[in-house]
Amino acid sequence: MEDRLHIQPISAEKTHIIRHQILRKGRPLSDCVFKGDELPTTYHLEAIKNREQVGVLSAFKNPHPHFNFQNSYQIRGVAVAHHVQGEGIGKQLMLAIEEFLKEKKVSFIWLNARKNAVPFYQSINYSSHGEPFDIPQIGIHYCYFKHV
Repeated sequence: MEDRLHIQPISAEKTHIIRHQILRKGRPLSDCVFKGDELPTTYHLEAIKNREQVGVLSAFKNPHPHFNFQNSYQIRGVAVAHHVQGEGIGKQLMLAIEEFLKEKKVSFIWLNARKNAVPFYQSINYSSHGEPFDIPQIGIHYCYFKHV
């Protein structure tokens, strides 16, 4: 019998393996360390299924340069293991961080979505802002946001 999905807080370091496998494959593991990872205002979550880490995400206190919201957070490093993609794990991670940030009185969440992730963010009611842009060595991204 399969264990149900469990989402819990983790350290920044515990996000690196899946960040590397999914988001930075072929690049040095050090590319998985994000500026601000260790700040006390940064939060990291993991999804566990069958005692295996299958997904991670991080939330950084970071105002968006084009929106005037004081208490806003940027979601980064959303990654779900290949063998469980499509099972709703990314959605559960996003819903969990949204709920957590609401409790912290955060009203605005934004992120930079890879082109292939755009349908996912649209499906969970994020809105787009601006034109696509290139992040060197990673690819085309789109800004998405949500009021929570």
